[in-house]
Amino acid sequence: MADFTVGDDDHFRLDGKPVRLLSGALHYFRVHEAQWDHRLSMLRAMGLNCVETYVPWNLHEPQPGRFRDVGALGRFLDAAHRAGLWAIVRPGPYICAEWENGGLPAWVTGRFGRRVRTRDAEYLDAVRAWFAELLPQVAERQIDRGGPVIMVQAENEYGSYGTDQVYLGRLAAMLGEYGVSVPLFTSDGPDDHMLTGGSVPGLLATANFGSGAREAFRVLRRHQGAGPLMCMEFWCGWFDHWDAPPVLRDPEQAADALREILDCGASVNIYMAHGGTNFGGWAGANRAGPLQDQELQPTVTSYDYDAPIDEYGRPTEKFRLFRQVLAAYADGPLPALPPEPAGLAAPVRAELTGWASLDDVMAALGDEERDESGVPLTFEELGLDRGLVRYRVSVPGPRRPYALGVSGLRDRAVVYVDGVRHGVLTEEAATLPEPVAGPAEVELWVESLGRVNYGPRLGEAKGITGGVLHERQFLHGVRARALRLDAFEGPGAVAGVPFAPVDGSARSGLYRGTFALAETGAAGHAGLELPGWTRGFVWVNGFCLGRYWSVGPQRTLYVPGPVLRDGVNEVWVLEVEAAGAPFVELGAGLPVRSGPAAPGDAGA
Repeated sequence: MADFTVGDDDHFRLDGKPVRLLSGALHYFRVHEAQWDHRLSMLRAMGLNCVETYVPWNLHEPQPGRFRDVGALGRFLDAAHRAGLWAIVRPGPYICAEWENGGLPAWVTGRFGRRVRTRDAEYLDAVRAWFAELLPQVAERQIDRGGPVIMVQAENEYGSYGTDQVYLGRLAAMLGEYGVSVPLFTSDGPDDHMLTGGSVPGLLATANFGSGAREAFRVLRRHQGAGPLMCMEFWCGWFDHWDAPPVLRDPEQAADALREILDCGASVNIYMAHGGTNFGGWAGANRAGPLQDQELQPTVTSYDYDAPIDEYGRPTEKFRLFRQVLAAYADGPLPALPPEPAGLAAPVRAELTGWASLDDVMAALGDEERDESGVPLTFEELGLDRGLVRYRVSVPGPRRPYALGVSGLRDRAVVYVDGVRHGVLTEEAATLPEPVAGPAEVELWVESLGRVNYGPRLGEAKGITGGVLHERQFLHGVRARALRLDAFEGPGAVAGVPFAPVDGSARSGLYRGTFALAETGAAGHAGLELPGWTRGFVWVNGFCLGRYWSVGPQRTLYVPGPVLRDGVNEVWVLEVEAAGAPFVELGAGLPVRSGPAAPGDAGA
């Protein structure tokens, strides 16, 4: 048992003695559970004494009252304890994290809209039910009960969103009601408007930034005259968006910025120490522009983040330099690095021999078709978080050709007219290039590319949020049917899909193939590439690796070693636009990431 406190001076204190927190972010939900121990031991070897993690509400409560594997957090905290690390928990309910909807369930934002992240009683009731399920495992693992948890965050970067101090106060009180007794804190950008919006009287305020520690802490001191200084998110790298250049940060510059934080006498949480992967299509998105009112910028599947421990669990040059900086603050010699995870001994090709059309996949795995309204139902109205929706509508006739388009499209639609593909629509290009005559039957296969995770567009609806238009006329009687990514979970999930032999036509649909491995290892890994494929999702042995997309910059999907097995392994590829070569390739290589310097002053 121990007592961790926020001192009135410049120190955190453990049983009355000053301590400095040298923490690193590692999200348990972005790392395969069988690899937690290795990644945590890498944090220790880098010189850290603490690990920080968010908790994504939407992952654990996908439908109201239907909880799934909430205990994963507790198991992760136990692993941190075994590794000799303290733990900082950031349970939200909003987390940002470049995660789908900022961690808020789609059913929450769909139900409460702009009332989320406010004092609204119904929204807070939903949060309370979630916290009642989640927080007991945090409380029982607090440091004063013999566990690793030393601090818990109240909300997340609220000053980047709002000013509802009543909400923040009620949320902090709710944490206490469910047994959280360790110090609470907030974290915001080091700007007056963010700190005034996000800080809570009596709670430790911390700052998030990537450089300029002295100036950042000077601003923080204007709002909090006493207590320990901490950079709760030191952005040592950055994340990537689809169809945009990848982002890197110079290791020496990042090490100098870390040294500056520590020279200020402050504690630090390196964001990210190890980024991991957005498995299962959980990557979020951003909106461009100062008011987040411009084009959607979906986040790639990799969350490598240019972190000191890369996506494959390997130490980088940044790791080496950070270890040198942190060694000066360690209590004795740093632990040796654990063995490096091994990749595949030789490249492997998985031939894709089975194919099923999207319509056949929908018939086997989709929800029931909905025809409740004359207007298209959004993803939220269909109860869908991740996946595809097939919208069907009739163009009456006879009538001459007119422009066919969609208003309020989020995010991308592949359009078929009388069974023939006619093009791809986006939010920015929402009208087909060729007019359509009537009568005709139109199908639109719409995919969300990730819900916005930051800013005022948080919680915006997905799917067709307006209507289907023929010239200026709305087409009514739109039917909608959802195909959930969850429907593909597990090795036998596609057993009922009627596969036919691949014929080389490169059509959209679900492809299936196998590859054989003589020997695998739980700590190993592989990289999977799809030559010539356009956009979709990949599963290996029923485990969803995430989205691929030919626009880049990501070219390789990470395959955790624990997913692979000795003998025959199965691959499924759900292609929504146009297939490539009738195979996928697995190897030991790393994703190629090269690009401009990472920004030092944006949120994460």
